[in-house]
Amino acid sequence: MTKGETMEPLEILDCDSPLAREPLDATRAATVARVFKALGDPVRLRILSIVASHAGGEACVCDITGAFDLSQPTISHHLKVLKDVGLLTSERRASWVYYRAVPERLAELSDLLSIPVAA
Repeated sequence: MTKGETMEPLEILDCDSPLAREPLDATRAATVARVFKALGDPVRLRILSIVASHAGGEACVCDITGAFDLSQPTISHHLKVLKDVGLLTSERRASWVYYRAVPERLAELSDLLSIPVAA
């Protein structure tokens, strides 16, 4: 993924899990793998959880950095990775940046992994 490039939607088109319907093609698997790779880092997973569970569904970068014993540039890197794969959006307000989880992206991941349980 190049600088400034964002992830395309995963395109869940119906109620059946894409994994149960047919094997993923190489392009789709690579796209999904980048999202899961971003979530594979414990710091990024915690950041996403902090943002998603924060009051009002958004968190200021100051709320995020205070939860870690990491430098601000390191937190910024993790936030950028989450934004690049489409899991977070951000909005600058004065001198602070506020982050929100992208519910549609999280729903796409959930739908992708949802396989009907056999009776």
